[in-house]
Amino acid sequence: MLIPILIFDVALVAWSLHLMQEAVQKQEFSLMLAGTLVSLSAAALLVVYFLMNNCLSSLSGSNYISYF
Repeated sequence: MLIPILIFDVALVAWSLHLMQEAVQKQEFSLMLAGTLVSLSAAALLVVYFLMNNCLSSLSGSNYISYF
């Protein structure tokens, strides 16, 4: 369940790096802003990933926390 979220997060980071690279080459502010917003959403998704993992581990009653 959490693995697809992690894969989607990696894809968002790759997309944001691509947008920022295009922004530097074309010197466009809008692409840089889009890349920044995509990277912020990837960071927020990663925070949600860890919060869900901690929540699911406490609901299941296990003391073992798996990050992957």
